[in-house]
Amino acid sequence: MKKILTAALILCAITASAQDKKTKAMPDKKKEAAAPQRKAVVYQVFTRLFGNKKTLNRAWGTKEQNGVGKFSDFTDRALSEIKKLGVTHIWYTGVPHHAMVSDYTAYGISNDDPDVVKGRAGSPYAVKDYYNVDPDLADDPSQRLQEFQALIARTHKHGMKVIIDIVPNHIARKYEGKSNPKGVRDFGADDDTSVEYKRDNNFYYIPGKAFQVPVSESYKPLNGEKNPLSDRKFNENPAKWTGNGSREPQPGIDDWYETVKVNYGVRPDGRKDFPEMPQALGGRPYEEHYRFWEGKDVPDSWKKFRDIALYWTAMGVDGFRYDMAEMVPYEFWSYMNSAIKMRNPEAFLMAEVYNPKEYRNYIQFGKMDYLYDKVETYDRLKAVIQGKSLPDPLAEIQLGLGDIEQHMLHFLDNHDEQRLASDAFAGTAEKGKPLMVYSATVGSSPTMIYFGQEVGEAANEDAGFGKPTRTSIFDYIGVPSHQRWMNNGEFDGGQLSAEEKQLRDFYSRLLNFTIASEALMGKYQDIQSINRKKTKGYSEGIYSFVRWSDNEELVIINNFSWVTKSQFNLIIPADVIRNWSLRDGTYRLQDQLYLKEGATLFVNNGVGTIAVTINPSESFVFKLLK
Repeated sequence: MKKILTAALILCAITASAQDKKTKAMPDKKKEAAAPQRKAVVYQVFTRLFGNKKTLNRAWGTKEQNGVGKFSDFTDRALSEIKKLGVTHIWYTGVPHHAMVSDYTAYGISNDDPDVVKGRAGSPYAVKDYYNVDPDLADDPSQRLQEFQALIARTHKHGMKVIIDIVPNHIARKYEGKSNPKGVRDFGADDDTSVEYKRDNNFYYIPGKAFQVPVSESYKPLNGEKNPLSDRKFNENPAKWTGNGSREPQPGIDDWYETVKVNYGVRPDGRKDFPEMPQALGGRPYEEHYRFWEGKDVPDSWKKFRDIALYWTAMGVDGFRYDMAEMVPYEFWSYMNSAIKMRNPEAFLMAEVYNPKEYRNYIQFGKMDYLYDKVETYDRLKAVIQGKSLPDPLAEIQLGLGDIEQHMLHFLDNHDEQRLASDAFAGTAEKGKPLMVYSATVGSSPTMIYFGQEVGEAANEDAGFGKPTRTSIFDYIGVPSHQRWMNNGEFDGGQLSAEEKQLRDFYSRLLNFTIASEALMGKYQDIQSINRKKTKGYSEGIYSFVRWSDNEELVIINNFSWVTKSQFNLIIPADVIRNWSLRDGTYRLQDQLYLKEGATLFVNNGVGTIAVTINPSESFVFKLLK
């Protein structure tokens, strides 16, 4: 869940930055594990919204009015069509049981107070019970865990892996572990609440002060609807620190007041009450990290979250997406991630980290497989398509990430960000196509798309708590473009427009190519600068690079301009021609998106040229045919 770090979160940054200089000085140890042979594609679905067929879309609507999707909506047909799109992993967002306003007391679940719930459906990042799943998602809430287990099995049957969220930084203000395995103590059950901090407390406290509900003139829980619990009161005494680090007994309306921050043994002044990792351990295999932590005395919260992750791993979950990982010390991540990898070496571990200076710490010390490439690649692409930047700085970004590029997951849509097709981003799905080609082909790291992106969802709905441009995660709402593809459960695109069908076909072609391409796991070289300097007609919106392996050579050209058609002779520099072992002559090229031939690579005196005519928002992925 993307959020802006505030001054109150300095203690979190301190824990991560202590070894920043050490990390930069470390030798490259990328050979700790064999690189995967093909790229991965992650399909993020907001589980509650995916199967919803209702189209009323009333602001602040109930689930009865606006509808709610279920685990069972992921039918064999649905999963088969997702697989055909080129997907290798499904991230089922919002699965763990989180706080919500709906009444499930008939199933032994307590009601949540609207004063500390965002929206009506609640935030999936305010988890209420880590050992069970959201009752909204089940046909029979009493069998909700079994229904999710069946979904895991169906997903695996269709050849895809399962990812769910874990949110170690914070939990719901009213956490109740009603499903704890035998011997598992609830968060805070053994805390000494008389002090602000103690190493093995699960929370930070504000002794002598009770929690007060935030007040705002512009926001009323449930939009002012009457509810027995909505009285601007919530019983929490003493008050706990709020999830984003606020130490006030009455957090602000923009704080994460629906959550409380978890204590990982970091004192309020930033000092750490746990063993520090030796510099030499950075970048070493997970087995060495696991051995380092064996027998070490670590804070109680570390053990609780490790056990939660291993619980889901044992159930068949193949990986995790970690919310706001940089707000938790990377020493903890080493401890937990190495334990997960010991159970499942192929576990897929991806995380939100928005501080580029900390990327290497969370990869090399924290043992993360993948981090969001948001702050650099995503932000630059957004600026390019909005006319605020030339694409040329992308080369510098890729060069700067060269030693860790295989760990930097690329995306253009997710639940936190404005939809790619929205007016606040690209404006149209068509304009977003070259951004998608770049994101999917520039690195060897995974590509992620968000359900509905492939049919141009623009999130125009006012859902209530959630507003247009983002598909709301807090409300019961429909996703119109996706619903047209879903076609009342047929999952055949029967209601899509011709343009939407063409867009989904484009995504399918691109993603399936990426997971099959050997070159995209190979080498990268920028050819942008030489063409910008020397090539006549190479307009400002063009961006090009090459990728290759022993058996495949690619030339990738994107036209980020949505108005300018360009014609030019693209230069393939001499060093690339040498690396590809090409002699002077003529070589056929085939575009891998639409399998069209006709382009030709001419090599003369060791330098290559390709005559290119490229339309606005068009891309080519040329493969050398030998």
